[in-house]
Amino acid sequence: MDRPALTNWDRLMAYLNAALAHERVEQFHVRFPDDRNRLLGEEAQSRGTAHHTPVYPREVVTRALELRATAPILARNHPNGSPTPAKADLEMTREIRLAAETLSIVLPDRIIISITEWIGFRREGLL
Repeated sequence: MDRPALTNWDRLMAYLNAALAHERVEQFHVRFPDDRNRLLGEEAQSRGTAHHTPVYPREVVTRALELRATAPILARNHPNGSPTPAKADLEMTREIRLAAETLSIVLPDRIIISITEWIGFRREGLL
């Protein structure tokens, strides 16, 4: 009952922006809400270089199952200044979505944060 709820998109984006926009290396974070949008956990799943960080769909889905999360929100920063997704971003998101769907886990959005702006895959029609 005392877990914070993810009910306001603007607050979520402000939080992710503060956490990721000014990082100098790529990081991949996941927020794990339950079916009532209560936050069960949040983790930095990987930290990489200025241009790459490894992400493993199996690890994302395994952790969602461990926490009993039903709708993980994926976020990654792009230190290069552009939130435009690379081909690898699109492919990795597709792999996570497919793995999650087989286990009744919904992927509500994938977000890329840069120092000046962000892109939500759902809003852009990429998810």
